[in-house]
Amino acid sequence: MTEFKQVELSPSKVGPRPFYHFVKRGFDIIGSGLGLIALSPVFAWVAYKVHHEDGGPVFYNQARVGKDGKLFKMYKFRSMIPNADKMVKQLEDQNEVDGAMFKIKDDPRITKIGKFIRKHSLDELPQLVNVFKGDMSLVGPRPPLPSEVEQYTDYDKQRLKVTPGCTGLWQVTKRNDANFDEMVELDLDYINNSGFFYDMGIIFKTVGVLFKPNSGY
Repeated sequence: MTEFKQVELSPSKVGPRPFYHFVKRGFDIIGSGLGLIALSPVFAWVAYKVHHEDGGPVFYNQARVGKDGKLFKMYKFRSMIPNADKMVKQLEDQNEVDGAMFKIKDDPRITKIGKFIRKHSLDELPQLVNVFKGDMSLVGPRPPLPSEVEQYTDYDKQRLKVTPGCTGLWQVTKRNDANFDEMVELDLDYINNSGFFYDMGIIFKTVGVLFKPNSGY
């Protein structure tokens, strides 16, 4: 059985950091705004392909848990059939991730175009709107579902001490090869090492995911 280290968060990383947060928020606003403009042709192409496949809605929004437990609506391109949420109960026995997460590698709910946009993380692009609004940052722990947080231990809840992000340390390292405990460990490692240049390194690695298929599903 794999043993996981218990990461102790540095008080200096979760306490007041006015300069870092000012710079980070400024970069988030500029980066997300420019991204929405520059990637508008990609948005249009994905929107057309998603709607053309089954005539369903292009976008999908879902309640997620942000910093300090605050709920917000997270936006994505729809990559599953329209009634996907209603099928979770009947697919629970096929969950391939231990802990407070639900993942199936060959999820029958995913559409054809959904497989492609997930592989290249294009389904995540609408979250630039969340970043611009301030619900999320470009870099940070992934925002969990309320149902997942209900299963969190106090240790797991430490990942909610910072603003969630579109991408983070575990997404550019292990992605879906990581189980829940590894994800928490990597998120806490990120928080302990967070800084402007560290964030920039993760963003550059994330850009490569858009062009090179990975283990996303």
